[in-house]
Amino acid sequence: MTFEDFDLDPALLEAIKHQKYHKPTPIQEAAIPIFMEGQDLLAGAATGTGKTASFVLPALQHLLDNPERSSQPRILILAPTRELAFQIHKVVKQLGHNCNFPSVIITGGFKMSQQVDYLRDPCDILVATPGRLAKIMEEDEVDLADVEMLIIDEADRMLDMGQGPTVRSLIEAIPSDFQAGLFSATLSGSGIEKFAAEVLEDPEVVQIDAPNQKSIQIQQAVYLANDKAHKHNLMTNILNDASCQSAIVFCNKKEKAIEVTEYLQSQNLSAQVLHGDFIQAVRMEKMQKFKTGKIKILVATDVAARGLDMLNITHVINYDMPFRGDMYIHRIGRTGRAQQVGIAINLVERHDIKNLERIEYHLKQKLPVEKIAGLEPSFTIKDAMKKLATKKKAKKSVKKKKAKKAFKKKR
Repeated sequence: MTFEDFDLDPALLEAIKHQKYHKPTPIQEAAIPIFMEGQDLLAGAATGTGKTASFVLPALQHLLDNPERSSQPRILILAPTRELAFQIHKVVKQLGHNCNFPSVIITGGFKMSQQVDYLRDPCDILVATPGRLAKIMEEDEVDLADVEMLIIDEADRMLDMGQGPTVRSLIEAIPSDFQAGLFSATLSGSGIEKFAAEVLEDPEVVQIDAPNQKSIQIQQAVYLANDKAHKHNLMTNILNDASCQSAIVFCNKKEKAIEVTEYLQSQNLSAQVLHGDFIQAVRMEKMQKFKTGKIKILVATDVAARGLDMLNITHVINYDMPFRGDMYIHRIGRTGRAQQVGIAINLVERHDIKNLERIEYHLKQKLPVEKIAGLEPSFTIKDAMKKLATKKKAKKSVKKKKAKKAFKKKR
């Protein structure tokens, strides 16, 4: 299938060609025709599969097919984080380059008064995070009465962040009938099902990748680390390898991300930290430097796990193993995008084994354990599991003895 098969307007086909999209990805192939037919859609696809274009193209085609003008938004796209909102808006601009459809982005991290000013100009497409849009609505500075199409991206993340009630209040502000699309990395779980039932009407359901599936272009590996010093040596060895052109190192906490960045800088490696406490302008500046190659390594908390869409990230390194399988998939999805090969490295100390097990259970596969000559670990996963089991048994025995002693005292 080609993009021409979708019967898209020549203005869109020209923009697609300019962006060097060669052929539709599986999610685009499945979702675009459904959305263009005016059907509600519930779509699940792994990160890095071209999901954004699968709803932006039908939205733009809808505006081209229905050229009536309105001073208020006709297309509303909601995203859970400002980073993702900016990425979506960028795709809107790129694919709508040859169309005259004004768009506005509304997120936290910027002056609300300035954003209100933007909304006073005509706007066909509004990309927003739910919290900031709800605040602007409370001030009666935006009207959603003319919304014809609602798109909710990464709905699973929205629910994780507790944004469900805010999104529901925004939907209630749309009085007329509208077409809706709900996109999510996973469609499993009662939360998504209930949310979809509230938002969508008799939707077509598309599941391209199973919820536990990662991109096939990503080579994954586990390197066992004896301690922090050993982990640092493994990390610098990987980052100094000629194959590593651009890398994200993920940490679970801000303090650890800062510590790791300082260590890498002490080793004369080009590294900067990115976490949630930075204002939006600083975040954007750091990401732009990373994107243009001025920074080789971005050490990040999970604030960067979604919405950071770059094609040149060769490596993702989990300095800390994430606690959940779906977060692991989102992290490693920053590499191996758009048919490029990527490498995902997991640095695993003994205390990380439980998280590794949880992730492998989610993936339904064992991740290969590899070694670097001269930096071999002093333990195996099997050894670590035996030790953990022994400790757990001993702890349980002590607890049982204490309970018996307490029971005897009572008697």
